[in-house]
Amino acid sequence: MVIHIGGVHNFSTAESAPPDASLRGPGAPEAPDGLSRGGHTAVAVCLGFILVAGIVNNSLSLLVFARFRCLWTPINVVLLNISLSDALVCVFGTPLSFAASLHGRWLIGESGCRWYGFANSFFGIVSLVSLSVLSYERYVTVLRSSQVDMSDFRKAWLCVGGCWLYALLWTLPPLLGWSSYGPEGPGTTCSVQWHLRSPSSVSYVVCLFLFCLLLPLLLMLYSYARILITVRRMGKINPVTAQRREQALLRMMVTLVSCYLLCWMPYGVMALITTFGGARLVTPSTSVVPSILAKFSTVINPVIYVFFNNQFYRCLMALLRCRAEPLQSVQEVRATPRSQRLSALARGPPSGRHGLVVRYTPHANVAQ
Repeated sequence: MVIHIGGVHNFSTAESAPPDASLRGPGAPEAPDGLSRGGHTAVAVCLGFILVAGIVNNSLSLLVFARFRCLWTPINVVLLNISLSDALVCVFGTPLSFAASLHGRWLIGESGCRWYGFANSFFGIVSLVSLSVLSYERYVTVLRSSQVDMSDFRKAWLCVGGCWLYALLWTLPPLLGWSSYGPEGPGTTCSVQWHLRSPSSVSYVVCLFLFCLLLPLLLMLYSYARILITVRRMGKINPVTAQRREQALLRMMVTLVSCYLLCWMPYGVMALITTFGGARLVTPSTSVVPSILAKFSTVINPVIYVFFNNQFYRCLMALLRCRAEPLQSVQEVRATPRSQRLSALARGPPSGRHGLVVRYTPHANVAQ
């Protein structure tokens, strides 16, 4: 079966309508292996949870960043960018697929489908690239800790701007003729048309997988591996706590990379299978799970990158308790030995709320 866009306001299919065709209407993409009413309801429940949790988590992140100036450091600007892009997905994308799943059909026609596909791809790639940039910035901070100027935001803003331009570079082509955006899965979401077999579409899918999914993953693996090596070398200076720090860093790396793979790799693999193996190998019902996992990244990213950061957690508690400042001031970081501060730069979100994390301070002379 090949789904195609046929007409300005109608999606059509080359084969007969699905069993739940009564749920569809004009402008709805159809598939012979569509979801049942119960299936659409289950998807709507998942999307509803992602919508609410994603908006709450990312809004809290943005609010805390805006409230406490001690969080405004160059590295945290990248974290802010991740929360912003995830929040935009929840605002401009998820509500459309949620409403479509409630009704069992796409509701806003071909133009809305193209917008949904572009918006989800654009903001999603911004988030993916920002995750890899964050890992690299952590590595550079550890490597050149004595040279880092925590008051210089130019590089951070250039990195953020580069993430948005890079994402735009890879999401505009389907609007200009290199592949296209259209319905996917059971007809309640839209994305790149993975099933099209033209050389143009196949080349775009391959490039998208390599440069927007695999390349950020490799950069993350390289950066965190180099951080681990650096911390091990530093452990020779203070071997008493070296093993504990290495274990915490290793847990952090496993958590970050595992969440990345869990949320995005199934969707990328599904796209490749659909492109090279044929649309029949990936049914609309089976394609729903990778799509939901990709959207779930908007919920999990603030948790593992922000809420498990001790400095951010203290600020969040201060906000919820209406305090002017967090209980533990950032000034306390100045009192720690330089070797401990260096190793702290390598830490990220731990497995527990009060574990080892990345700590930064906006004062330029901290590492001196």
